[in-house]
Amino acid sequence: MQGILIPIGGNEDKGIGKNEMYTLEFIGKGILANVVKESGGTDAKIVVITTASSIPQEIGQNYMEAFNKLGCRNVIILDIRDREKSEEPEILQIILDADCVLFSGGDQSKIVDFIGATSLHQLLFKKLEQTHFVLAGTSAGAMCMSKEMIKGGHSSDALFKGGVHMRDGMGFLDDVIIDSHFIQRGRFGRLTEAVATFPHLLGIGLAEDTGLIIRNGNDCEVVGSGMVIIFDPSDLQHNNVAVLKPGLPVSITNLKVNILADGDKYFLDERRVAVMTLEEYDRIQA
Repeated sequence: MQGILIPIGGNEDKGIGKNEMYTLEFIGKGILANVVKESGGTDAKIVVITTASSIPQEIGQNYMEAFNKLGCRNVIILDIRDREKSEEPEILQIILDADCVLFSGGDQSKIVDFIGATSLHQLLFKKLEQTHFVLAGTSAGAMCMSKEMIKGGHSSDALFKGGVHMRDGMGFLDDVIIDSHFIQRGRFGRLTEAVATFPHLLGIGLAEDTGLIIRNGNDCEVVGSGMVIIFDPSDLQHNNVAVLKPGLPVSITNLKVNILADGDKYFLDERRVAVMTLEEYDRIQA
């Protein structure tokens, strides 16, 4: 894979809040700045797809303003609400010309329902495989990237069998399950049940304003102000999900958990962590 995937945990800084963390100085060092850099700089052609959102006009305007603040002027907002639009030649040409596509947050199932298994979906696959193309997504736009996708399920119901609802995602990443707003919404149990149900997959929990830059479909680097939690079930010693009746509590043991922050790296194929050294921390904070 020549392209780059950037799943983001949601609520990434767009330079529009009143809090000091949302100032232009901060956004210039944040996740969207990384998206612009990986896409080729401020001249990159960026397409924001607001399909998942229930307020697409507002969300589209927020992203337009955020990318403008970063110096980008070639930004297009697409709101795709039916599968026919994902087949339109004009839409496909916009995607063909794009250096970056970013899926907004909202309902991840809408992305799969309106774009999955269409010509637009296949074009995204082709660009990722053959070109230096960036596919980013925040919240729902991140969660839909995996083949096995969390459809829903409240945190309070997680770890009781059936509390997490799964379905097919867009399949840009085969070996992981992604959850978003991970720390802020207490979704540890939700992702734990998901990987217990699919113990051959890694679980990736993305905190808000935090993402992964994934190169070659394997090499991951954490960016942003929060953390990425990685659940590795490859060495589970006990997992009763398969034999439980719905509604009963899940029991698993020896689940490996990695907590990573800005600059740390993870290699999906090897399931290996490479954290920043103390010298690197000192250099960044100097």
